[in-house]
Amino acid sequence: MQLTKKHKITARFLALALLGFFSFLMLEITLRYIPASRTAAFLQIKQTEAGGLWYYLPVFYLHVYTSMCCLVAGFTQFNGYLLRKHKKIHRTVGSVYVAVVLFFSAPTGFVMGVHANGGWLAVLFFTTLSVFWWGVTLRAVLAVKKGDFRQHRFMMIRSYALTLSAVTLRLWKWILVQLFHPAPMDVYVIVAGLGWIPNWLCAEYIIYKIRSK
Repeated sequence: MQLTKKHKITARFLALALLGFFSFLMLEITLRYIPASRTAAFLQIKQTEAGGLWYYLPVFYLHVYTSMCCLVAGFTQFNGYLLRKHKKIHRTVGSVYVAVVLFFSAPTGFVMGVHANGGWLAVLFFTTLSVFWWGVTLRAVLAVKKGDFRQHRFMMIRSYALTLSAVTLRLWKWILVQLFHPAPMDVYVIVAGLGWIPNWLCAEYIIYKIRSK
C-alpha cells in the first residue's frame, strides 16, 4: 500500500516527536553525571574499573558527554528540506557528527565495551557495535569525498541507526524488566545485542526500500 503525502508527513512528525522525547530522556540521564563523580549512577557498579584503571573515568565521561551530541544529528541530517535549501547546516552538523563519532564516541565506546559487565558475550556485542559504528561513519565520510552521495546516504543511515542504540538499549531494558523480571546481569547481556542489532536490520530494510524505488 502506497502512503499518501499526508501520511508521510504524519509519520515524519511522529518520528521527530519520538526522537525529541527520547533525546530529552537521554539528556536527563546525561545530567546525572554532572558534576563528574566516581560514584554517579551507573558508575556505582563499576567501582573496580573506576578505582583501578586510570583511564576508565576519563573515557567514560568523554563517552557520556559527547554521545549526546550525536543524537541531535537526527533532527537535521535526514531532513529533505534542509538538505535542499540549507546545505550549509547539513554539512556543518554532519561534520560535527562524524568528528564526534570517529574521534570520541565510538573509540571510547570500544574501551568501555572491553570492560563491559556480563562476560565475553556482552563484551563482544558492545565492541562490535563500536567497530561497526566507527566503520560505517568513516565510509560515509569517504563516500561523500568521492562525490558518491547515494553511498554516503546509506552509510549515514546505518551510522545513525547505531547511534540510536543508546536509546533502544534502554527501551529494551525497560520492556524486558517489566515483562519478564530477569536477573540484572541477564538483562545486561541481552540488551547488549538487542540494543543495536534490530536497529541495524531496520537500517538495511530502509536502504533496501530506497534502492527498490
